[in-house]
Amino acid sequence: MIKAVIGSKAFIEARIIRVTIWNEFVAERTDPEVANIYPKGIHYALAEGLAPYGLRIRTATLDMPEHGLTEQVINDTDVLIWWGHLAHEEVDDLVVECVYQKVLQGMGLIVLHSGHFSKLFQRLMGTTCQLRWREANEREILWVVDPSHSITEGLGHYIELQQEETYGEFFDIPAPDELIFVGWFQGGEVFRSGCTFYRRRGKIFYFQPGHETHPTYYNKEILLVIANAVRWAASPHGAEPVFGNAKPLE
Repeated sequence: MIKAVIGSKAFIEARIIRVTIWNEFVAERTDPEVANIYPKGIHYALAEGLAPYGLRIRTATLDMPEHGLTEQVINDTDVLIWWGHLAHEEVDDLVVECVYQKVLQGMGLIVLHSGHFSKLFQRLMGTTCQLRWREANEREILWVVDPSHSITEGLGHYIELQQEETYGEFFDIPAPDELIFVGWFQGGEVFRSGCTFYRRRGKIFYFQPGHETHPTYYNKEILLVIANAVRWAASPHGAEPVFGNAKPLE
C-alpha cells in the first residue's frame, strides 16, 4: 500500500495498475531488420521495460482471438497501451467499438508512434490524424514543454534520441487538452510529440517516438515517460456524467 500526500489531502493507492500492451506484431515477424531489434515483439520489449515499475502487465496481439482484447481482458484493464503500423485496417470494428466505449467509461489509453493512424485513435479524435513523415534515421530532441505535468516527472529539459522516424506538422488532430512534448528533428521539422486528451471519463496520451527499426523502447527515459503516463491515465477520473432530461432544481 502506497500513501501519497497531495496538498492537504491524503490518497491511498491500494491496487496495482492493470496494463494491457497491444501490438499488431506483424513487422517483427516479416521484416528481418525489425526482428533483429525486437525479436520477441515490441509488446514484449515494452512489457519487459515497464516491469520494474510495479505494474500488472499482460500483452495482446492482432492474431489472437478478438485480437486479444476480449470483454474479460478489457474489463480487467486500467490502462491500454496501443502500437500499430501495418495492419490498422485488419483490426475488427467490433473490437474497436468495445475499446472505444471502455475508454469513455474511464479506461486509460496510451497511443504510441504510428498508432496515431489506428481506427481507435481516429475514432476518439474525430479527425484523419494524418501527418508528414520521413524515414531518414535523423536525430530527435523531445523538448519538455510542460515540466509541471506528472508525465514528465523524473526527466530533465529534454530527451535526445540519436535516430528516429521524422514526423512533422501539420498533424491533423484536435487541439490537445495538454501539450507535454514538442519534438524537433534534424531535418528541421517540429511536431506535437506528446499530447493528452480527455474523452468523457477517459484519459488519453499520444506519444510519438517508437519507430520499429530503432531501439527506442529500450531507452530508459522513453520507458519512464510511458510509465508516468500509465499512472496518470489510471488516476481518478471524476464523477460519472448524467445525461438525459433533467427536472429544474427550483
